[in-house]
Amino acid sequence: MKLDGLKKIYFVGIGGIGMSALARYFNSLGIEIFGYDKVETVLTKTLEQEGMKIHYEDNVSLIPNGIDLVVYTPAIPKTHQELTYFLEQGYPVKKRAEVLGIVSRNRKTIGVAGTHGKTTTSAILTHLLRTCGIDCTAFLGGIAENFNSNFVAGKSDWVVMEADEFDRSFLQLNPELAIVTSMDADHLDIYGNKEAMHQTFFDYVNQVNHTVYYKYDLPLKDRKKDHLQLENYGIEEGGIRATNIRAEAPYFIFDWEGMGTVLKNLKFSLPGHHNVLNATAAIAVAKQLNCEEDKIREALLSFKGIKRRFEFKYTSANQVYIDDYAHHPEELKAAIGAARNLYPDRQITAVFQPHLYSRTKDFAQEFAAALDALDEVILLDIYPARELPIEGVTSAIIFDKMQNKNKVLQKKETLLETLAAKEIEVLMTLGAGDIGVLVPDIVKILAKN
Repeated sequence: MKLDGLKKIYFVGIGGIGMSALARYFNSLGIEIFGYDKVETVLTKTLEQEGMKIHYEDNVSLIPNGIDLVVYTPAIPKTHQELTYFLEQGYPVKKRAEVLGIVSRNRKTIGVAGTHGKTTTSAILTHLLRTCGIDCTAFLGGIAENFNSNFVAGKSDWVVMEADEFDRSFLQLNPELAIVTSMDADHLDIYGNKEAMHQTFFDYVNQVNHTVYYKYDLPLKDRKKDHLQLENYGIEEGGIRATNIRAEAPYFIFDWEGMGTVLKNLKFSLPGHHNVLNATAAIAVAKQLNCEEDKIREALLSFKGIKRRFEFKYTSANQVYIDDYAHHPEELKAAIGAARNLYPDRQITAVFQPHLYSRTKDFAQEFAAALDALDEVILLDIYPARELPIEGVTSAIIFDKMQNKNKVLQKKETLLETLAAKEIEVLMTLGAGDIGVLVPDIVKILAKN
């Protein structure tokens, strides 16, 4: 399918982070955008302010006439009335990933894949390239603070795209260059087991046209086709590496070595070794595209981060509050570790909202181990997202496996009252569900203390 001549596009699930980026792309081309989502959010309100027309009721009568293309997300249930109507009436209906693949085919795409790290890496890379004078377009999986958006419109041939493994979406892409940040088991409700998930990553990598930069310990080397050039990266290991890392709050400082050069004492605005690792990969691509050292230094220092990725929401002389999207055990370990590096002498309290029944069931032991690194844990109920409950699966299966004695199971509805009564030094809210809606109220509580 070609995307020429489209006048009206309808998005079923327009408020999703990937869907909204695609909607913003078409909106920037002057195409009329309509859509449905389950609830009104800050993001959907922003889309409406940008001229898109959105409603929040699954009601076929609210669909406008003359729709040329329908885009939907796999998170939409099969029972959805509007999506069923479009399919039955013979409208052109495409998954978000299919449309993203069509968009990418006439551009030089840089695909950033990984079970975690891809949003931050994509945003860092976009900021690096644009600072270096490469006017790239970008589709991001989070709201980048430098652009206040998850979509960046550019005029060059280059486009940065998150290559999403959920529902095998990234198999729609054929990038020129690629980064693979991680391949930890996830989405086992889709894949069944880690081996099947890894095979899909191998298939994706072999669709790349030129160079793949991958974390040095990922099993890609023996699974690649002859046309591919593989370059590995890491911290203190790999052909491209970050070395001499130290925390000097609020910055992390490191040396970057590889591709025949050394960049000394790079000052980076995002804390944590995992973010230094993400920056290491992004710098490699920037260097391949001939970015100059002074521009790389400038971009790393001026990068403002991504909403809900280790985002500082409140700081005072004796209190710090950090909000993070972490919803996989490895992401929890990284976020908690970064907080420990920055505040080694303070007590860290975290509120964690598990995301998906299936993920909680698959990784209960790993979640418990990650949370045990905290001084105090408040564990909320599971946020179901697209799933129906699984018998016997609640937050208690994580709670019961934790060694940390300073823990409590808490209803979200009474969380604010609990926090108001605590002596907080460092507070973290963690999870990909709706815990973010409480952030402004938590900030108010801390500001009163």
